[in-house]
Amino acid sequence: MPTALRTRGFWVCVLALVLAFGFLGTRGIWDPDEGRYTNVALNMLDSGDWLNPRRHHEVGHWTKPPLTYWAIASSVAVLGYNPWAARLPAAFAYLLSTWLVWRLARRLQPGTEHQAAVVYATMLLPLGASQLITTDYLLAAFETLALYAFVEALWGGGKERDAGTLGWIALMWMAFALAFMTKGPPALLPLLVVFAFNLLLPPAQRRRTLHWWGLALFVLLALPWYVAVILDNPGLFEYFIGDEVVNRVTTNSFGRHGGWFGWLQVYVPTLLIGTLPWTASLWRWLRALPARVRRWHGDRAARGADASALLVALWFLLPLLVFCFSQSRLPLYLLPLFAPIALAIAAQRQSEGRGLPRWPWLAAWAGVLLALKLGAALWPTHKNAAEWADAIRARTDAPVQEVVFLEDMARYGLHLHLGAEVEKIALDPQPQARFGPVNDSDLAEELDEREPNVVWICKQERWGELRPRIEALGYRATALGTPYRGRIIFRVEPAPH
Repeated sequence: MPTALRTRGFWVCVLALVLAFGFLGTRGIWDPDEGRYTNVALNMLDSGDWLNPRRHHEVGHWTKPPLTYWAIASSVAVLGYNPWAARLPAAFAYLLSTWLVWRLARRLQPGTEHQAAVVYATMLLPLGASQLITTDYLLAAFETLALYAFVEALWGGGKERDAGTLGWIALMWMAFALAFMTKGPPALLPLLVVFAFNLLLPPAQRRRTLHWWGLALFVLLALPWYVAVILDNPGLFEYFIGDEVVNRVTTNSFGRHGGWFGWLQVYVPTLLIGTLPWTASLWRWLRALPARVRRWHGDRAARGADASALLVALWFLLPLLVFCFSQSRLPLYLLPLFAPIALAIAAQRQSEGRGLPRWPWLAAWAGVLLALKLGAALWPTHKNAAEWADAIRARTDAPVQEVVFLEDMARYGLHLHLGAEVEKIALDPQPQARFGPVNDSDLAEELDEREPNVVWICKQERWGELRPRIEALGYRATALGTPYRGRIIFRVEPAPH
């Protein structure tokens, strides 16, 4: 490789590393999402039970498979209870995705690899997501790895039965298994891309991917956890299929932008803002796409000659179509599509004779991105669990083993920042779903446990209602200091006889 290209590659690596790790642990854990995922991971670490995800030691949390929790728990076990460790898996997934985009561009459209990697690393959504604790980045990385393995199997030059080609097919199925362990059935959407692409190619260019041993490898890696927890929890299979798959796809029961217009509200802004500062290049690629589709239509030879562009287009369009039809829509659902978006932008810029922007421009944009990360860390918000932990410490000298939220949103990020278990309870007993209940227990049940070193939190406007209810059950509620963010922080003790 020429020295200039090696130097350019070095600076691309530096750029991605700085963006990934700069201010990574400066911001506290934000609730609800970051707090919820971190809390479940820490419950695994604290209990030693890595099989059953739990939001509280008495209540399971089955909305996602365990791989993200395992990654967070492992990172915290090695690096300590801090936001940097909790976010490290997402940052690594961002770096892996950037490298895979580089490799994909090198194979599909040689000469664009550095540009594609820089585009991916500096787009607003991929970088922003790398600073959040969710399942989406591990999912995106594993899906990108699966498509990269498929590309190597097809474009790598080996024959269909060569050991190298079969190894790439095996890696593809392993990556899909890891993606399935991260987010379940939605992780298999790129398989539609693989199958559709193979069908559209001329027979001589196709690569067989559906081997019995590939499926066996997938089953061996992806299904044991599901089998174990389903056998141990009757009714869990129906919950997985009914609530977490069918209801999310066909209904708006989760309140995530359902309706025919919901995709316009979520995905159009995500693509316009999330692809900054490269949005104009993406728009030019999209404008040129209909002409390419017309050329491909009915002409298998044209599709074969333009196979790399066809794969990128399918990789972007087919999952996007599914996401638009689904009734559960969130911006981060599109994160796995930003790998083909980066490839498309790099190809478009190459076709226009545009190279990488000058490094001073890239450095200035990187400075803007780092400033946004620092600004998020300094921005005062009720979501920041670190500030809630400071408020609790300032109001009590005794150690805190548990924080109970009574008729209020649980701040699960306190588990990391305060080292305390977090519980959400209702005032009165309520019918509860076996899987995914709204509350962990009710007031009477929680008081009967008589646990030591517990701090309680409720909304300030409900203090006058809740305090007499606690006293009616034979306990005394004592406020600790002044209200914090419209909440009363208090202790509960048995009332003196």
